[in-house]
Amino acid sequence: MLLSDRNGMKRAARLLISVGILTLAGCQVRPLYSTGSGMEQTLASISISEAKDRIEQKVRNSLIFLLGGGSGEPANPQYRMELNVTSTSTGVLIDTVDDDDAARAGRITVSADYNLARTDTGETIRSGKRSVVALADFPIQEFAKVRAIRDAENRAARELAEVIRADIAASLSRR
Repeated sequence: MLLSDRNGMKRAARLLISVGILTLAGCQVRPLYSTGSGMEQTLASISISEAKDRIEQKVRNSLIFLLGGGSGEPANPQYRMELNVTSTSTGVLIDTVDDDDAARAGRITVSADYNLARTDTGETIRSGKRSVVALADFPIQEFAKVRAIRDAENRAARELAEVIRADIAASLSRR
């Protein structure tokens, strides 16, 4: 009787292992923004409109780098992205101790409107508006304040490019 219980346990263990192996065989484990499905070639075939100012150029350069994997702009693009970037700077913390009512901290918001379309048909694939906020300290010296705003704009531009790339990759992967 003891021997038959052991054989039953062995069969149950084998069955459990077999079911586990079959279950795992059907699973795929990939990173969330994986490019193993040919997505890297699709993203590398996107051209971006020319920039109109410094901040838009920062976003454009970061997007070109992220989309092309560092290879630059595509020679024969399949998609065209129209990009319009704006930036605003606002003081958020007023210093009332010195009676000058000067902002000592600020919020820099970089926003982009974009439209991704096929170059051959003009069909819109994805359009949207994304914004990124970067915080900055505003020193008393004017040059240091200007430099702090510029650094915050650069940070926000890089982050905005990453958000747009993720949005486009998700949209193109569903097609």
